[in-house]
Amino acid sequence: MTADSIHSTTQPDSGIVQLAPLLRVSDIGISFGGLKAVQQFSLSLPQSVLYGLIGPNGAGKTTVFNLLTGVYQPDSGKMNLSDISLIGRKPHQITAAGIARTFQNIRLFPSLSVLDNVRLAGQLRSSEGLLHTLLRTSLHHQSEAELKQRAMELLEIFELQHRAHELAGNLSYGHQRRLEIVRALATSPRVLLLDEPAAGLNPQEKRSLAQSIREIRDRFQVAILLIEHDMGLVMDICERIVVLDHGVTICEGTPDVIQNDPQVIAAYLGAAPDSGQNIF
Repeated sequence: MTADSIHSTTQPDSGIVQLAPLLRVSDIGISFGGLKAVQQFSLSLPQSVLYGLIGPNGAGKTTVFNLLTGVYQPDSGKMNLSDISLIGRKPHQITAAGIARTFQNIRLFPSLSVLDNVRLAGQLRSSEGLLHTLLRTSLHHQSEAELKQRAMELLEIFELQHRAHELAGNLSYGHQRRLEIVRALATSPRVLLLDEPAAGLNPQEKRSLAQSIREIRDRFQVAILLIEHDMGLVMDICERIVVLDHGVTICEGTPDVIQNDPQVIAAYLGAAPDSGQNIF
């Protein structure tokens, strides 16, 4: 399968159409000083899906994101984006391959404008050479205009276009969260990893965020993997969910399956649940 080919397959007797995986992760693991942070983690992420990755604090969720984006290198296992192996690649190479992420702790350039934060990310896909930039040729001006137009279109999705020329550091916390997603989208990813995008948002902002995430998936046909502690948001928008506990996958399935799995409930409560008790 080529880097750009995504196709579906049909099980012989079931008639069920299954999307071929865009991102395939097989049995990756990593240890820190003898502590197994993630063990034999596997994931198959098709194109244009919205999946969730949840688990109690310290379960290994952000470590998985760091492995997928080259911040950490796995001790074992395989990771492929279509036919591209991600093992041994650095973060900027993985971003260029088509995986972008946001962070639990916001990492914008606060002294740059909202627009410039997005344009800088978009330059990753620019085909303009250094000579055209230095000489400020017509190609340079055309490229800059296209970058600005795309940045403004992305900002409009999150209703930030009217804040384009303000400093990013002057935005409210909620708007900075939204800007970080816009900046990730500016790299034209095929896979978007969102690390607790609803953290610190009020209920109205969360509802707006959920709508925007769905719109991103539908408009850009991007696969989204979401880490989030807000179970209401996860159960509302995710089609499939993987649950980690102490670095081990304990359950994977639809929201209905996850909500009713005793092992998942016990992991969150720290003990076997009482009859009828449900954390979701």
